[in-house]
Amino acid sequence: MAFLSTKRPSASTPPPKPKSQTREWANSLIFALVAATLLRWSAVEAYTIPSESMEQSLLVGDYLFVSRLHYGPITPQTPLQVPLTHQTIWGTGLKSYSDLIQLPTYRFPGFSSVQRNDVVVFHVPHEQQRPADLRTHLIKRCIAVAGDTLQIRRGEVFLNGRPGAVAGHPQTTYFMEVAAANDEILAALHAQGVVDYREPDGIPRVSTNPETGQPGFVISCPAGVAAYFRRQPYVKSLAVMPYEVQLFPDAADFDVSTATSATPNRWQLDEYGPLPVPQKGQTITLTPANAAIYYKIVSQYEHNAGISWKDGMMQQNGQPLTRYTIKQNYYFMMGDNRHNSEDSRFWGFVPEDHIVGKAVFVWLSIDPNADFLHKIRWSRLFRSIS
Repeated sequence: MAFLSTKRPSASTPPPKPKSQTREWANSLIFALVAATLLRWSAVEAYTIPSESMEQSLLVGDYLFVSRLHYGPITPQTPLQVPLTHQTIWGTGLKSYSDLIQLPTYRFPGFSSVQRNDVVVFHVPHEQQRPADLRTHLIKRCIAVAGDTLQIRRGEVFLNGRPGAVAGHPQTTYFMEVAAANDEILAALHAQGVVDYREPDGIPRVSTNPETGQPGFVISCPAGVAAYFRRQPYVKSLAVMPYEVQLFPDAADFDVSTATSATPNRWQLDEYGPLPVPQKGQTITLTPANAAIYYKIVSQYEHNAGISWKDGMMQQNGQPLTRYTIKQNYYFMMGDNRHNSEDSRFWGFVPEDHIVGKAVFVWLSIDPNADFLHKIRWSRLFRSIS
């Protein structure tokens, strides 16, 4: 029969040494770093808005929380990284990671999938010089999900042939021609919340209409604000600013020597599409008319070997590629500030494995153009994002 020993330690046994204060601080710091890293990877992460591409839904200086739980956290591809950093070490230009080890990624189940009108943080898909999980973060609104067909007509979004219900406060850029610029107009611009973030103080500057030579202002605002200014006696005209830009798929990353073989579509910011958004499991018949749409997907995002572009078509290992089955879902993202946002219209679809999380609420908002006493936008604190 076995008995538990009741023998006491001899008086000569020295008691364990208490931890030094330095060691206790070190243990606490390590625990805090591990806990913060796990929380940042699996649940929520803080971001700040640096540009006006989502104005007025999100403003420059907004600080927000992004939920990774909604779409499910994704395992790191690049594990050799300084904790709580992204791309560089704080306050320096030094890389905070090593890409010597690259792991396959897996997304854990989330509360939901990406839905139309979600405000989403994602990795820039075309930034090929860094591992996918360390590319620059962008925040945009999901306009179309996998399986949709998107079209923009006169600035209005259509999905699958019907007007799309777009949330937020979409803005358009106009030239507002006036009889003469004065303080009354500047006061009206301020009262309507028109801020020009291209100017250091945020105040819109007087411009000249290149066609008429008349004075006016370049303003970005929602349709309701534009309608207000059209009714004002000092406004002679208010017209959408024309833009001539190269858009996806004409702007796809083809080799320079073959770029002219892509079929030009002449799409513009307010006249775009129709464009089908690829869906997982969908088999595409590739033709010279649509191959440019899927080139980045096949050659970059889905990691196929031997893909090249020749004579307006894709090739794999030197042979024409005429059919392809999509391996993951894709999304079309746009900024609410439609004429001041570089988004899917410029560089194409966002792959599902590049999705970081859903923006849920603003916890702090600082006006970069205000004086010290008015720096904090109190009305935006803890505001949900929709």
